[in-house]
Amino acid sequence: MIRLQDLSLQRGPLRLLDHVDLTVHPGHKVGLVGANGAGKSSLFALLQGQLQADSGECAIPAQWRIAHMQQEVVALERRALDYVLDGDTRLRELQHQMEQAQQQQDGAAMGRLNAELDAADAWTAESRASRLLAGLGFAEAQMQRPVSSFSGGWRMRLNLAQTLMCPSDLLLLDEPTNHLDLDAILWLEGWLQQYPGTLLLISHDRDFMDAVVQHVVHFERQKLVLYRGGYSAFERTRAERMLQQQQAYEKQQAERAHMQDFIRRFKAKASKAKQAQSRVKALERMEELAPAHFDSPFHFSFREAGKTSATLVSLRSAALGHGDTHILQQVNLQLTPGTRMALLGPNGAGKSTLIKSLSGELPLLDGEVVRGENLAIGYFSQHQLDSLDAKASPLLHLQRIAPDETEQKLRDFLGGFDFRGDRCDEPVVNFSGGEKARLALALIAWQKPNLLLLDEPTNHLDLEMRHALGEALQHYEGAMLLVSHDRHLLKTTVDEFMLVADGKVVPFDGELDDYGRWLQDFRTRQLQALRTAGDGEAPGNDIRIDRKAQRQAEAAIRQQLAPHRKQAEKLENELGKTQAQLTAIEEQLADNSLYEADAKDRLKQLLAEQASWQTKSDQLEMQWLESMEQLEVLEQQLADKA
Repeated sequence: MIRLQDLSLQRGPLRLLDHVDLTVHPGHKVGLVGANGAGKSSLFALLQGQLQADSGECAIPAQWRIAHMQQEVVALERRALDYVLDGDTRLRELQHQMEQAQQQQDGAAMGRLNAELDAADAWTAESRASRLLAGLGFAEAQMQRPVSSFSGGWRMRLNLAQTLMCPSDLLLLDEPTNHLDLDAILWLEGWLQQYPGTLLLISHDRDFMDAVVQHVVHFERQKLVLYRGGYSAFERTRAERMLQQQQAYEKQQAERAHMQDFIRRFKAKASKAKQAQSRVKALERMEELAPAHFDSPFHFSFREAGKTSATLVSLRSAALGHGDTHILQQVNLQLTPGTRMALLGPNGAGKSTLIKSLSGELPLLDGEVVRGENLAIGYFSQHQLDSLDAKASPLLHLQRIAPDETEQKLRDFLGGFDFRGDRCDEPVVNFSGGEKARLALALIAWQKPNLLLLDEPTNHLDLEMRHALGEALQHYEGAMLLVSHDRHLLKTTVDEFMLVADGKVVPFDGELDDYGRWLQDFRTRQLQALRTAGDGEAPGNDIRIDRKAQRQAEAAIRQQLAPHRKQAEKLENELGKTQAQLTAIEEQLADNSLYEADAKDRLKQLLAEQASWQTKSDQLEMQWLESMEQLEVLEQQLADKA
């Protein structure tokens, strides 16, 4: 078991844990929750021996094998499947010893190692690694690609697969769903439910925790409080406890006030002095209770649009995709005021493509798009976080889109997103992914959209901010189209689902639980079609590759992709020059004196120049993104042929 006894942990000047006790029994699955910086990741480091407790004891069985998901991955040229197999370090060690024994023709060692390899399930290792990758959304062809060819999010999936590949008694997972879509999350839930060891899980996905953990440990004011049940049970129990605490606090405050009043009135009177002195001692002995903290740091809403249209946007017989690649065909979709819709569908089916096409970021390949006269889109996607001005503060970002508003009003608005005081004036370059996502949502909320297009808005957001976003969307009066892996957000904010699959967009007649069953059937049909067509073995079968032929195929692919890479690099260079011009202007805009009354003309001039360069930058960025997406599609097509 894991046992913390009277343990204190400090990082620099910050005390994270103060004389805490905790016991986790073998086989328990425990979720860790608490504010950012409360010490959850530090506890992981402590269990791995990377940190030492300042006092107290941290006991963990010496023989336990610990698996922990890395948060970064190097851009290796190693095949993705081999990278995942590397997670089983004991297997790799035995394989290396076997190679040495074969070179030395040591028959005794080879016999012993064959038995050890058999005990380590070496003969099924590649099949197991393939199943892990398939469950996390990798196509068979992708398993043969080098790690360096994947984007950051997909590399994190490789890290997760490598961690799950490692035989372990204790599994430590820190935000494993951050880079997963709903399909992969449902698969991971099933895998973790069957995991026989002890699991400690940090997650901001409440439905995921409800499905996986049986206990929750809450990090609160340097203490650890253990709750039975999943996240929903924790939330209910904690609310009851906080209510009792608040009632006890208010009762104690009334009693203290009464004692203090008695002391104040009678301490100077000889006849009452003894009684007053006893009240003083009682007051000193009284244990100080803290008030319950009900308030979230987030309180915001999407400002209401002034005008709207009967039809905000509609697609008619539309073909959607990138370049010459058609992903969705004959799409007919109409979004009107009050629409509250979510998109479901397997990874890569075209959900993001549909949202980009509705936003105008991607042109239609065929068909027609009709936009209402008063359409005002609030569009959130992950690449928008990268487009924030790293040198500008949250306040300056908001001032640029609302130059006529008072600074205090803008600061009050940002306070609802927990940007307060000096944090309003700090440059974005120092912000975490969650803070950048909050700022992007704040900019959208300010601009009074009547149609929200939200592509995975909860990525990087903690539980409190997810709750606040859900409440804001519940009260939002406009139309909404949502892609999210957060099932709680989907359940509480949308009225209908559309299914994006097999090149089509059709209504989904069912709930999220029905979608999970549909997804299992979809995967089964895919696997059967793959076997029937004879295009390759199923992900669960051993994959044997002719290494020389593979290297030749990869060389041919690189040659065919070279002109496309060159075009993408040219656009990237032009974009860099344009953004340098923008940076120069934004440095000038950072001068506070510009926002004084006598500098108004200069401010307008700089804002006009900024708008011009921003338009050019947006156009170049769109061309570059399309070029990169086309390149990725070509890579996939060529890899499939190879």
